Amino acid sequence: MSKHDLSMLSNLAYNDICVMIIEQRFPLPPWDMENAAQKLQIIEDEWNTLDPEKVITGYLPDAEMRYGTEFLTGREEIKQFLNNKWQQQLGFKLKLDLWGALKGRMAVRFECEWHNTAGQWYRSYGVQVFQFDDNGYVQMNFASFNDEPIAESARKLV
Repeated sequence: MSKHDLSMLSNLAYNDICVMIIEQRFPLPPWDMENAAQKLQIIEDEWNTLDPEKVITGYLPDAEMRYGTEFLTGREEIKQFLNNKWQQQLGFKLKLDLWGALKGRMAVRFECEWHNTAGQWYRSYGVQVFQFDDNGYVQMNFASFNDEPIAESARKLV
């Protein structure tokens, strides 16, 4: 930068200078199977806290999510959905299994176990696709699944 450029900068008011800091959530795409598995473990751990505030920190503010027949846009809708979900699905426990990863996408098999307020246990099986931005935030999360009633003694995800 020349002296002239520097002198022009010094004449700008403090409010005229905009600094944008973009936080990154490591590991970052593009994925190989190792760093994708690390990222997926972080996501699984966040979901298993049952804390919607913690989960949504990994999503872009305008992220899209389809969970079964629920279509959600943005952190606030996702947070409200998770609050409702975990009030109805008690004892929720999730296990994610990476099937494949390429560039900023992951294909995942998942299962979770939970019980309703009447005490009936269920196991949900499904597949999920994640799309991440370059900074490691979830842009899209689409999941399809089926729920199966199980006996409490048949639980695997204790």
